Amino acid sequence: MDRNLDRRDFLKTAFVGTASIAALPEIATTVFGKEDSSNQNMGGNPKVAHELPKLPYAYNALEPVIDEQTVRLHHDIHHAAYVKGLNLAEAKLDEARKSENYDLIKHWEREAAFHGSGHILHTIFWENLSPNGGGEPDGELAEAIKKDFGSFGACKAQLTAASILVEGSGWGILAYQPIFTKLVILQAEKHQDLTQWGAIPLLVIDVWEHAYYLKYQNKRADFVANLFNIINWKNVEERYKKALKG
Repeated sequence: MDRNLDRRDFLKTAFVGTASIAALPEIATTVFGKEDSSNQNMGGNPKVAHELPKLPYAYNALEPVIDEQTVRLHHDIHHAAYVKGLNLAEAKLDEARKSENYDLIKHWEREAAFHGSGHILHTIFWENLSPNGGGEPDGELAEAIKKDFGSFGACKAQLTAASILVEGSGWGILAYQPIFTKLVILQAEKHQDLTQWGAIPLLVIDVWEHAYYLKYQNKRADFVANLFNIINWKNVEERYKKALKG
């Protein structure tokens, strides 16, 4: 897959990215509420292929923040391509183990990380949004944000800036870092370059161009600002509580 596409070709293809977190099974367990771990046997070979999750709302439910055409393109083409790529990579890795031929191991390990993390992050992204979202978090999450960032306003400002200033394509991420026992804000540039391994993503902001370009063109800052009007803070808080339980 050519990762050096120009903007026009990029929007026409199912090119998507990942983060290092895909390799961490504890994170996959936390962020995937709909994938059944029983589909994996003890040898690590999938009995059932990964599937594209259904959206938890209608394609046009996020308007006017995100238009229907963008949601269809983003979910049905880009996210679907991650799922297809992950299934292929896992099948090829299975073949390598059975044949004991690891000549292409570097390639398929990269593909598994690339597509697997894209699948994880996009699954979180869709569930982080809601047509009835917006406002501010409350409960345990609100308390943790105040403790670790000083205030919700400070957290929002930092997450907004981190998302807008991702170099190239990637994500702004509010995560729980178990090693630090605190919330952190990270940039995942190109999805592979998440440096804090073990961080559990709670809220992810997709700033790949396919997430906003049809409606916002190059105005990424406007997209990020408007996105806070549809953030499903209940979902973010649920993820936080699960992360605390380990």
